[in-house]
Amino acid sequence: MISKIQKAKRYSEERDRITFDDFSVTFRGEHDTYRVTYQKGHWSCECGFFAQRGVCSHTMALERVLMGMLVSADQDVAELHAPGAEVPAR
Repeated sequence: MISKIQKAKRYSEERDRITFDDFSVTFRGEHDTYRVTYQKGHWSCECGFFAQRGVCSHTMALERVLMGMLVSADQDVAELHAPGAEVPAR
């Protein structure tokens, strides 16, 4: 078990091993709480500003938190997960 804990620690420090394809989070903003989703390179947020502009402080904050760990809209998700696939440069 100790070796697994050490490996987990090393993995957590090697962020380029992790690529988020899809996820959904609850974001507590200053005025309300919103559902923010990310699917294959595309953001969505329930807030009114995102509905008008296609971007908002919630999605921009998550982009900063997850920098280098997101699949971009032009990346082929299946290709990223193919056996022997190289980790994309970040």
